[in-house]
Amino acid sequence: MQVEQTYHPGLDGVIAAETDLSFLDTEQGQIIIHGYDLIQLSKTNGYLDIVHLLLKGELPSEQERLALTERLSGSYDLPEAVLDVLKRLPASTHPMDALRTGVSVLGGFDTRLDDRSEEANRERAYELLAKLPAVVANSYRILEKKQVLTPKDSLSYSANFLYMITGNVPSELEERVFDQSLLLYSEHEMPNSTFAARVIASTLSDMYGALTGAVASLKGHLHGGANEAVMYMLLDANSPEEFETLLSNKLKKKEKIMGFGHRVYMKKIDPRALIMKEALAELSQAAGDDRLLKMCEAGEALMAKEKGLYPNLDYYAAPVYWMLGIPISLYTPIFFSSRTAGLSAHVIEQHRNNKLFRPRVKYTGPRYTSVQK
Repeated sequence: MQVEQTYHPGLDGVIAAETDLSFLDTEQGQIIIHGYDLIQLSKTNGYLDIVHLLLKGELPSEQERLALTERLSGSYDLPEAVLDVLKRLPASTHPMDALRTGVSVLGGFDTRLDDRSEEANRERAYELLAKLPAVVANSYRILEKKQVLTPKDSLSYSANFLYMITGNVPSELEERVFDQSLLLYSEHEMPNSTFAARVIASTLSDMYGALTGAVASLKGHLHGGANEAVMYMLLDANSPEEFETLLSNKLKKKEKIMGFGHRVYMKKIDPRALIMKEALAELSQAAGDDRLLKMCEAGEALMAKEKGLYPNLDYYAAPVYWMLGIPISLYTPIFFSSRTAGLSAHVIEQHRNNKLFRPRVKYTGPRYTSVQK
């Protein structure tokens, strides 16, 4: 007798994995990472602390933080062959496609590719975390026919990332805000890209394959790209009043407005958005220009009133990145680069207690009782 199975479109409400990595507590407004609240950590700790927490299960000591910094800085440089591949990409290539290619090519340089041990996978995570900022920044620079930049030994991980993108050494405020954004993007339980990585890893494929699939997932407009869309909306207006009008017209046309709402948070604000809102206020004050902040606040108030929807992280991260001088097409690649910490931790966890993902379907096609002649 066949057991009737419940159909959950989009896997809504389906628990797909057990994990001790992270959990979104929407009632408390917390993002739990190995027991710690990511929102609280964003006010006291840096991105590399979260990398250590995700990959080692605990916050680092000062000695461990220094060791991680040295481990990553020793692997910043890209193999010349990777740069050669990036240089052969068509000029029309989107940075996300360049990133996907870069992640895949890096797998060819792993001499222990068939080793699925936690130690080997953790080393892969460190290599990817070290090299992806250079892939993100320099693939864009190559496509834009700009000079390829190498990291500066005197700069921190996040400062180097931002420097390679903009060509300018960031201020202390810019470095801190960018680092905070990487921390907030680092891990978020089980979004589509993380699920994609775990599905691929469940076949015992390697980490590079799993993360290549995650890049492809994040490129989709229903997952990544919201930060880019938000910035283009903001650029279409010149004042809070114009931005309100723009959003009102979109609502009248029943168009989807990116940067608002979330599959998990639903009618609650994404707590990460509040942190980036504060960062935008700091950058605005330093620049003596709060136009983007006022526009975002006007849009936030309008959407709460008209639709009961609240900003997600991308809504305020977009103008923050704009004020940091980051090209719009790099917003999502940066998102992925920071999320590499969480994705790698999920791949390691999947390999540790693996079960192949193999769901069934709800068949809606015909079923013939005999062959038609």
